[in-house]
Amino acid sequence: MDPAATQVRRVVVGTAGHIDHGKTALVKALTGVDTDRWEEEKRRGITIDLGFALLPLGDGLQASVVDVPGHEGFIRNMLAGATGIDVAMLVVAADEGIMPQTEEHLAILELLGVARGVPVLTKRDLVAPEWLELVDQEVAARLGRSAVRWEPAVAVSVQPGHEDSLAALQAALRRVAVDVAERPTDDWFRLPIDRVFALPGAGTVVTGSTWSGSVAVGDSVRLLPLGRDARVRSIQVHNQAADRAVPGRRTALALVGVERTELERGHVAVTGTGWAATTALDVALDLLPAARRPVVPGTRVRVHLATAEVLARVAPGPTVSPGGQGVVRLLLESPLVARGGDRFVLRSFSPVTTIGGGAVLDPTPPAGSRLTERRLSLQQKPAERLVAWADEVGLAGLASADLAARSGVPAGRIADVLAAADALARCGEYVIAVAALQSGVARLREVLRAYHREHPLDPGMSVQALRAALAEPGAQAPPVSVQDHVLKDGEGGGVWEITGSIARLRGWRPAFDAPRAAARERLLRRLTDAGLQIPTISELEKELPGEPVQALLAHLVREGALETVDQERVAARAALEGFRGGLEAALRELGSATPAQLKERFNLTRKYLIPLLEWADRRGITRRTGDARTLTQLTARSGGS
Repeated sequence: MDPAATQVRRVVVGTAGHIDHGKTALVKALTGVDTDRWEEEKRRGITIDLGFALLPLGDGLQASVVDVPGHEGFIRNMLAGATGIDVAMLVVAADEGIMPQTEEHLAILELLGVARGVPVLTKRDLVAPEWLELVDQEVAARLGRSAVRWEPAVAVSVQPGHEDSLAALQAALRRVAVDVAERPTDDWFRLPIDRVFALPGAGTVVTGSTWSGSVAVGDSVRLLPLGRDARVRSIQVHNQAADRAVPGRRTALALVGVERTELERGHVAVTGTGWAATTALDVALDLLPAARRPVVPGTRVRVHLATAEVLARVAPGPTVSPGGQGVVRLLLESPLVARGGDRFVLRSFSPVTTIGGGAVLDPTPPAGSRLTERRLSLQQKPAERLVAWADEVGLAGLASADLAARSGVPAGRIADVLAAADALARCGEYVIAVAALQSGVARLREVLRAYHREHPLDPGMSVQALRAALAEPGAQAPPVSVQDHVLKDGEGGGVWEITGSIARLRGWRPAFDAPRAAARERLLRRLTDAGLQIPTISELEKELPGEPVQALLAHLVREGALETVDQERVAARAALEGFRGGLEAALRELGSATPAQLKERFNLTRKYLIPLLEWADRRGITRRTGDARTLTQLTARSGGS
């Protein structure tokens, strides 16, 4: 049966603690699984890589146990397993107490934001009750200062005769697990990959703990930062075949369409939109008090996020002192995939020690953006951060499809966050700051005002040119849906009116001052007197120097007094109507006529006649065959009416 089909709550429980404090033996005693998979681990007696086991906790509750190495040389492996756990089991050997790696693992759990934990005092059979009590007090005192909410310590032994202690630990884990919030299923699927291998008949297999969402056999996943889609051939959950992978479970995906050599630990398998491999992260950084030096611009560090480890440098910005907190930008030397709200750990470049960590505020900061309190604040709610991002990009807008991954809000809930943000507006597939829309309307109002001032005789500005005016200098034009929204807002708000393809300020009409009115009358009289001997526009401009001849002609055409003949000529409408009547009469009489024959009929030179004949052709009055004209069938049937 598909484990996802049963109503079982699932949590991820991760071990932590100093080397040789009994983590792997404890997991085996609880689950029956020896998580030391490698021959070298068995030979050396230490855990080198991650191990996994299923732990039923009863009452419809199951835990995926991640066993991590405790040796300081394998902290990077420990981090790959500790990221994403719900409950921590901090293992402290009763015969040794808190040790250096205990402290580092505890710090890592705190930096990763693990909310709940159960301290486990192992090897209780090796110490006297009095010593066990002292260790218990030491652990309680240390954990009392921790950001993790810890249960009282449970003392256990994996030796025969101490089964009651293991039962008590399971009961403690169950109490904590019941209170853990379930991982979202109304979200994109995300599987940080910690192992890649190939199996005959299965192909390339990737494993990891499912962080969110679900995926079914036959679905496609996106592999990042590889940038490749692959089909899910089969799924196993804790070594059992399943139809679907769900959050909080140890998952293996057999993939079609990718080679084993193309993937590695640190890559991710995702579904949905908005995911991107990034080379910059804006983060809220907590620097441990034990850090040897402050984090300053240029500091080289190791970033551990999900199962990835990449080198990075701190970008120009504020300095964060040991024990302090601040917002910094990390410039990554290799791409990784992050999401808003992801927790990360920072380790020094050399010597390699854990120095801090925190949360991702923006996994894909726009190129050229700057760290500001307005842009990123530790106190911001998701809606406030979206507003800040939208303010930053203005009319370019935020693609709605990217917001769930960028903000960290589950995909199924992003619409509610947007609805609660009054400062945001939806424009098709984009989200825009209301302030940016208002600014766009104000900008176009000034553009129209300037256009009317410079072209007082035009009926208005073309809508296409008005749209283009929304683009910032040197920038791409805003998305068409955003342009539409600005135009609609301006029209609905009574700022401008749009008729066909022309926009103008509401209430504005072409106006003539006295000199322009006189020029208009001179131009109209000149063309009326010209009849069919139509002057070109260039000739008219020479006759009326300094006057806006073309604008005046366009105005007279709109009024209906003139009609355009071609690009160089505009004629009085009455003259053209007279020419049409004469041409139709001539062709009814002659049947067809050449320009030479028509020159005599109209007493016009070719300079004036040919443009008029071509006008008649374009109007559908005549049809040209060779050098002759005949009436079109429609004109002939209409009788010239």
